Amino acid sequence: MKKINFTWAIGGRLLFVLFLVICSFAFAMFQGGFVSWFIFYSLLPFALYSIAFFFSPISKIEVERYIQTAQIRKGGKLIATVKLKRPSRFPMLYLVIKEVTQSAPLIKHASEKLKTVKMVGFQRTIEWTYEIDHMPRGEHALDGVEISVSDFFGWVKKTHVLPLKQTVIVYPNVTEMIYMPIETRYDQGAAASPFTIVKDTTMATGVRDYQPGDRVSWIHWKSFARTQTLRTKEFEDRQSQDLFLLVDRKPSGSFEEQIELTASVLQAVVRNQASAAFLSLGATRFYFPAVQSEEQLQRTMFHLAKVEADLAQPIEKLLPKDPGMSSATSILLITGELTPALIETIPRAAKNLRQCTVFVVVKKGVKLSKQALTVHQLARSRGMIIHVLSQDHFANAFTEVGRT
Repeated sequence: MKKINFTWAIGGRLLFVLFLVICSFAFAMFQGGFVSWFIFYSLLPFALYSIAFFFSPISKIEVERYIQTAQIRKGGKLIATVKLKRPSRFPMLYLVIKEVTQSAPLIKHASEKLKTVKMVGFQRTIEWTYEIDHMPRGEHALDGVEISVSDFFGWVKKTHVLPLKQTVIVYPNVTEMIYMPIETRYDQGAAASPFTIVKDTTMATGVRDYQPGDRVSWIHWKSFARTQTLRTKEFEDRQSQDLFLLVDRKPSGSFEEQIELTASVLQAVVRNQASAAFLSLGATRFYFPAVQSEEQLQRTMFHLAKVEADLAQPIEKLLPKDPGMSSATSILLITGELTPALIETIPRAAKNLRQCTVFVVVKKGVKLSKQALTVHQLARSRGMIIHVLSQDHFANAFTEVGRT
């Protein structure tokens, strides 16, 4: 129906041009004289051009788009070039070019820069390069290029959308962090380590002389029977990662800063050859059991580029049901607001929890309310480590003393 109405609208414009020609000719015939015929002959070239323009298709114009910035971080610059190729040199006065996108943040941020007017004339190739500064984080889909053109007086106007789908991913900013592994505990005591070294007792790699402190179950009894000398099995060391990174995606005034801190922590973990499990809870669940390679880091960064503050229900209702929480021993929670219910829920959801560190992200210069300070004090009384961080303190998030 919409297409039929559009066709009638274009046809109506052609009828309007023909009506002007007929009226001016009739006026010249009946009125006579120089002035009336001058009006007719002055109008005739523009009318003939409008008729020819009506039958000149713009749907056959070819379009290409080149995105010159390979990877964009939040606040960075997008540089793109749109190239149009016309099938003929039919003269055109101008061409309105517009990027078609459904990305609300991009439209809100740079709607004026997504549109331009180009003088065409007899050119067959038209290029348009645009730059958008301070790009918002997210996945921005460019669906196509809309072109609009008209004759000299706007009697005949044409608009057509040339489909050309491309996606621009704007990743969160990353702060270079001084990474210090969160404290983990061994059977013998406490130690600062990014992972726990445990013996894989299912895989013996050799035997060695017995040393005081070796377990009896490690003794190689067959060797002892032959040589009457105590020998101990050697096992392959296995590194089991304790850090469990949990991101709370409930709406918050500091949500963008939370995402940037999460990205910075994950990058610091990988660059320091450590590993971390990653759980992001919102309208959808994203879980990665071990982020330790660049490829895995890129997959989590892709998630963080698209993620939104879309957690509709309290995270306290989701954590007890989440299967990933059952294996968590050392949790690092990144949130914009710590609640008493969350303090109670985390130990119940993580049965093997040994330590919980919370990074509460706030805007720069924002002071905590008395209620928030009371909640933080409650968390500390339960053994949690609370760090209140603004963006300018991200680099020292692992080293600075938690502030109230």
